[in-house]
Amino acid sequence: MNMGYEIDFLPVGEGEKSGDAIAIRFGNLHGKREEQKVIVVDGGFKESGEELVEHIKKHYNTDTVDLVISTHPDSDHSSGLEIVLDKLKVNHLWMHKPWEHADEIDNMFVSGRVTNTSIRENLRKSLEDVRKLETIAKRKKIPITEPFIGVSEFNEMLTVLGPTEDFYKELLPAFSCLPESEKDRNIFSRTLSEASDFIRKIAEDWDIETLDDEGETSAENDSSTILLLRIDGRSLLFTADAGQPALKNAISLLEGADFDFSSLKFVQAPHHGSHRNIGPVILDRLVGEKQPTDTILKSSHVSVSKEENGKHPSKKVTNAFKRRGASVHATRGVGKLHHCEAPGREDWVTATPLPLYLEVEE
Repeated sequence: MNMGYEIDFLPVGEGEKSGDAIAIRFGNLHGKREEQKVIVVDGGFKESGEELVEHIKKHYNTDTVDLVISTHPDSDHSSGLEIVLDKLKVNHLWMHKPWEHADEIDNMFVSGRVTNTSIRENLRKSLEDVRKLETIAKRKKIPITEPFIGVSEFNEMLTVLGPTEDFYKELLPAFSCLPESEKDRNIFSRTLSEASDFIRKIAEDWDIETLDDEGETSAENDSSTILLLRIDGRSLLFTADAGQPALKNAISLLEGADFDFSSLKFVQAPHHGSHRNIGPVILDRLVGEKQPTDTILKSSHVSVSKEENGKHPSKKVTNAFKRRGASVHATRGVGKLHHCEAPGREDWVTATPLPLYLEVEE
């Protein structure tokens, strides 16, 4: 039996705000449903959830999802999953439940007057979408697992590369819905300063790279579930909105297990291609070293709103992926499919990857 896969990045966006909604089918795609597995990784906004349901019914010919994964508490990733859980049969849900970890973090805030009760209440108010997923799952008796390192599914074909439970607990005090930590305040101040700077264009080409390793992202993003799917010697990596600390941890885990990085055929560009989430050092370790001009060894996809103002994906980032042999495809209002050993789809055409940009934002 030939094992194939389809990875669908659905078009997600509300105005200029991007989101993620990913459907995956793998197994014998020319065979029966019982020879296949279906996964949903994040659901975008509510409208995206409706589109996911219709997409799975039409192109995967099923109303059952084997596993739904909510990677982190952000409405542009989790809102649509309510629709998926409500309208499809779901066998298993992976999601973090930060309110259940409040006992371990109550002494880690700037203010010492915060109680466990108020921590949980703040979390529940700010993470309402994720809480709804838990409520729906309990009502429909869908098992819930928190996706920390060590969790796997489908005979370990799908494994969690991050976060560890300890790293997750370290991040919780800096969640934007909680009393700010000292570190969080410092990052926020730097971000305001950087945002006020005038953005100008600088030159790049195949041999000139201006992306650096100094980017920082939010604690919520760094809490993202990082996933590795392995199918017949081909590896597929899903990064959600993970930042550099989270990605470094995942890469170190793979290196410690003697992982063959050349088997990576698909890498999701984290956080809609933001330059704050990835840098050259991580790319060299993960995607590989720079290649001769126009080499294509693997693919990378990025979810971007059709009306996005140009901030995402960062041209520095897409250029950096391209130099390392990864063609980059952005949704921008159009669904993108990465596939292997999969049946054809009527009216679908070959996608055009993003070019190498000769001018990027500084």
